[in-house]
Amino acid sequence: MSGDVPAIEGTCDPRFEGVREAFARNFAETDELGASVSVALQGEIVVDLWAGHVDREKTRPWERDTIVLVYSTTKGFVALAAHMLADRGLLDFEAPVADVWPEFAQAGKEQLPLRYLLTHEAGLPVIDEDLPQGAELDWDTMAGALARQAPVWEPGEKTGYHAATYGWLVGEVVRRVSGRSVGTFIREEIAEPLGVEFLLGFGPEEEHRVSDLHLAQVPTEELPSLAAAAMLEPTSLAARAFNIAPRGPNKGRNSRAYRGSEQPGGNGHSNARALATVYGALGMGGAWQGHRLLSEEGVRRAGTPRLSGRDVILQTPVRRTLGYMMPVPDTGDPRGDNAFGHAGMGGSVGFCDPDAGLGFGYAMNQMWTNPMQAEDPRANRLMRAVYDSLD
Repeated sequence: MSGDVPAIEGTCDPRFEGVREAFARNFAETDELGASVSVALQGEIVVDLWAGHVDREKTRPWERDTIVLVYSTTKGFVALAAHMLADRGLLDFEAPVADVWPEFAQAGKEQLPLRYLLTHEAGLPVIDEDLPQGAELDWDTMAGALARQAPVWEPGEKTGYHAATYGWLVGEVVRRVSGRSVGTFIREEIAEPLGVEFLLGFGPEEEHRVSDLHLAQVPTEELPSLAAAAMLEPTSLAARAFNIAPRGPNKGRNSRAYRGSEQPGGNGHSNARALATVYGALGMGGAWQGHRLLSEEGVRRAGTPRLSGRDVILQTPVRRTLGYMMPVPDTGDPRGDNAFGHAGMGGSVGFCDPDAGLGFGYAMNQMWTNPMQAEDPRANRLMRAVYDSLD
């Protein structure tokens, strides 16, 4: 692949010139369309770059305030909401979910601990009951179905990516405890205090600055194994986890209906600056320029490894904390061993590295062919350039 390199906008500390060069290479070598990358170090933004276009025809430039769907990178912000409530003594990760969500105590889930929702060990990646078209747009429908759902494996015995259900499961806990939807909590308690944008459910007044997300154009026979399973084996656990409910007409990922709903397993819209800022706070013990999100103990809790093994849905090795992903040894991941964050299908990623006082964000509108972030050369190139700049 090759292409023209658009003008790179924004700011970059000279120490991180390698990140700017890597960003330009993404456009030249991997058909990047529009994207942003940002790095926070020791409580300051040292890289804040954007470039490209929001449309395939390249008529509308990617702007400083452009936001885009970041898919499961959303999960890291949902996890942060839960950790903030735990930090305030309002949630106990070891206590049963049913303590705060009584309806959850069905189908053998009476004692299922909250931590299993965050580590994807709950056995609830699917919904077996038939759901109407567009059910994912209605919060009560999805939360109610999950309250009735029986685990598909013994909770705690396996880990399997709760691709869609994670958002309603953890989000309903946040709603029950805080009295606010998880999207409202994230906006009021995380994004607005830090002066960044992370929108989980928003109105038409924001549409002018939202980039559509562009699907990768890949022949079915060339799809990687996970995506192929989801498309070609509709009854597989992977397919059922990623395709929870039949979508109604005009409910695609770039639709107004989708953007207006809260589906916190993966429909947050943001940019790299916001990701780097929030993770920059976590990389510095929980605070950003005078505003504290988490206590230092809360950050340690969020970043403590809880499991490592093979994910039965993704069919890949994983390391997980309470709500976050960590680098897996011997996979070529350029991040530090204690880094934690979350990636999104198609390429976006945000993470912190407490050992380096680092926060990182990358958001783009051209999805990569492989749903696994470890296979995306764009994010890996940028992350490697960040760490090379630290040496």
